[in-house]
This record gives sequence, C-alpha cells and structure tokens, in this order.
Amino acid sequence: MAIFDQAIRRLSLSLSRKRSSLSFSTLSSNPLRVCVVGTGPAGFYTAEKMLKAHQGAEVDIIDRLPTPFGLVRSGVAPDHPDTKIVMNQFSKVAQHERCSFFGNVTLGSSVSLSELRELYHVVVLAYGAESDRALGIPGEYLSGIHSAREFVWWYNGHPDGKNLSPDLKSTDTAVILGQGNVALDVARILLQSTSVLATTDIASHALEALEQSSIRKVYLVGRRGPAQAACTAKELREVLGIKDLCIHISEVDLRKSPEDEEVLKNNRIHRRVYELLSKAAASAPSHPSSSQRELHFVFFRKPDRFLDSGEGSGRVAGVHFEKTMLKAVGPGRQIAVGTGSYEDLDCGLVLKSIGYKSVPVDGLPFDHEKGVVPNIKGRVLADTSGDPTLLEKGLYVCGWLKRGPTGIIATNLYCAEETVASISEDVHQGEIASASTLPKPGRQGLLQLLDNRGVRVVPFSAWEKIDSEERRLGNLRSKPREKLTTFEDLLKAATE
Repeated sequence: MAIFDQAIRRLSLSLSRKRSSLSFSTLSSNPLRVCVVGTGPAGFYTAEKMLKAHQGAEVDIIDRLPTPFGLVRSGVAPDHPDTKIVMNQFSKVAQHERCSFFGNVTLGSSVSLSELRELYHVVVLAYGAESDRALGIPGEYLSGIHSAREFVWWYNGHPDGKNLSPDLKSTDTAVILGQGNVALDVARILLQSTSVLATTDIASHALEALEQSSIRKVYLVGRRGPAQAACTAKELREVLGIKDLCIHISEVDLRKSPEDEEVLKNNRIHRRVYELLSKAAASAPSHPSSSQRELHFVFFRKPDRFLDSGEGSGRVAGVHFEKTMLKAVGPGRQIAVGTGSYEDLDCGLVLKSIGYKSVPVDGLPFDHEKGVVPNIKGRVLADTSGDPTLLEKGLYVCGWLKRGPTGIIATNLYCAEETVASISEDVHQGEIASASTLPKPGRQGLLQLLDNRGVRVVPFSAWEKIDSEERRLGNLRSKPREKLTTFEDLLKAATE
C-alpha cells in the first residue's frame, strides 16, 4: 500500500507541470480541463480527438475497472487478436503528456457526476452499456438462462463475470436467442475446439469449463429470415469454418419473397450473408457423424415463454417458440409477426443475445425507452423532449450511451468526431465557460477528492504492471496473456 501511495504522489507531482497554451488563447496555467468517463473505443477516440483539436487541453479518462480498453478487452472474442491491436493506439493516447488514465474510479460512488462537472470544463460520458434488454416473457429468470453479455464477460475474464459459472455439463443443447455478431461469437466459443481456444487469452476458468462441456448442439434462433440476419459475413464465415462442425439450415427458410429479393439487391452485407447461409445449407452432409458437433440456424421463431424442468429445480428445460412471418410496414421494411403456431425446443442452457442496455447515473437525463442519453450530436439535453435549447452545458456523450448498442469498433471513431466537433463549436462560441476566466481544478482536484475518500486510483503506469504480469503468466501457459479476473488480484499486481 505504501508503494502504491508513493506512486500516486509521484503521479500528482508530474501532473502539476505547465502545459502548452490552447489554440484559442487559454493561459497555460489554466488549460481547458476535460474528463472522459469510460475507456472503451468511444472514450479513447474522444480523448484522442480532443487532444488533437485543442492544443493545451488536459484530458483525463476514468474507468470503474483497474484496466482500460472497455469492450476491446472484455467484449472482443479471445480468438480475435487482430481486433485487439487497437489497444496499442489507445495506449499511446493514455501516454500522451496531456492525458491521464485513472482506473478503479466509479462514477456515482467514487465521484458523482455533479462533482465531475464542478471539477472540469467538459465532461464526456462514454461508459457504454453494462446491462441487458429483457424479453419480458414467463420463465425468463429460470436457472440456466443468461445474457450473452454475462457469458462474454465470463469467458473474457471480466471481474464481474468470473462467478457466472454457466452449467455446461448437464445438457448437450444450448439455445442462443439472436443472430447478430455477439450471438455468433458465443456460438463459436461453445463449439470451437478447446485446443484452439487454449492458445488465446480466454480466461482460464472458462477454458476449464469448456474442456468439460457436454454441449454438442447449438441453436441460433432469429425472429426474421436469413435475408435479414443481423451478423456480418466475416463473423458468419468464421463460425461456418469450425472444423468438424455440422451445419443445419432448413431449405424452407431460405426461400425468398419479392421483398427479400429487394433487400438483398440493395444491401451487399445482407446479400453476402444470405449467400454464405445458402452455400452452407447446400453443402451440409445428409447423414452427419454422431461425433460431430452441430450448429442449427433457426429462422422465423420468437420466444413465447421458457419451460421449467418441472422437477422443482427452477431450471430451464426448453423454449416455447411462436412461429413468425414477415409483414411489410413501409418501403423496404419488414417486421416479424406471430402466426399463432407454436413449437417447443428442448435445451438446458439459454443465452439471450437480444441487445445491451445502458444504465443511467444520478443527475443524468436518460431516455429509458431508447436506453440512451437524450442528445443532439453528442450535446446532452436536459430532458427527453428534444428541445435543442435545453442543453446541459459542458456535458456530452459518445458511443453506445449516445446512439445505442450498435456498430463496430470503428463506428465509435465517427461518433467521437461528431461529439468533439460539438465541443469545439461550443468552446469557440463561448457556450462553455472560458478556461482563462473560470479556472477549474481538473485532475488535481479529482485526485485530491479521491484521496480524501480512500479510493485507490490505478494510473496507467500501474496498468502497465498488470499488463506485464498477465503476459508473464500467459507465457507460462503458451498464451498471449493470462487475465487476472478479480479486483483483488488486479490491484495487487498494480502495486507490485
């Protein structure tokens, strides 16, 4: 602890150096002070754009975890190392002389939103979506039903996911609700050879459970048809390419309506996905080997209720589905509607991949229906009325909290550009208090407040110690890294 405290004091001293002046004539001793909450792609892209747009601005990035990088670390699948290379770019941002990372700082408990707004000229909320949409159907909370987010956090070593312990032994069948990229990631992890996964940075507790897994059949179930599947061709190609995997797709589901033809004609991504599914269906063996694992794509089904095992255990035993059909509701738009016909699918594990949901904090306007903060180009509105004159000055959003849980990592780059453009416009038009006329304490004030509250701040230099230890442990197992999966272990590594 003493070593840790000394490191924080050294950090505070180094942060007191004078910075270069802002391009809009701010005094060097009173720079524009910016705090970004959340260290995923949206947070780091925002910090990077702010540093470039405002020469002299000081940018602090805080996160509730001791580790940076958000979903790049805890959401990207372990067998997608190329996608994680962006962490190198984000590390350079954190190491910039005018930028600081402070981990283990929770918005709401370590520091309130109102306090951050007092400490900084600009606060950008980019903490993403850490909850899940609910289906709202009977049996949703039976044992054996989890959200895909929880499952992803579990196999990626997120501290909040370590204790999930999904039961992979008691059943040979899993149902995944949803057919987006996250659903395909989850299916691939369940069906992939553990000898392949063992060479990735998958959490050791997840690898051990998967090595003992009884899961042999996975059903990917969607409300609409293959022409509307929400995944990308890249993700689909990967799961279809798993060795010794038998793919099941009903030929009936692949029949195209005139509306489907129009969708496929106008959308290259949907067209490529449909082509891959059709090819997989055509090449599937008529009599698969009994030892093969199976992946079933099931279309035109929506869950009506979850079935209890009936043994008093409170465990899921299956899903009661209603068959659906597509109904046109406008030019180029079709929705799934129930047909009144039902069927059951037996299973012992259900993973809901139906969407993430952001969580509000005290003092933050929030649209609970849409699951986002009401905003105009990243400027936070005072309420959900949409009135552009009712702005929360100095408060902005970026990423999923701004637009909802959509897009890929690069989508956050464009999202950050828009938010930073709004900030720059507001600064130049005097909508944000001038840094020279209204100095704010910024990071010095934040560190003092956190120190008074006994919060153990993890600076980027401490994260580098965690990173080094994880790589060392991984090297012992011929893995890229062995993730530390508890707050206790992460904080211990940060102080050594």
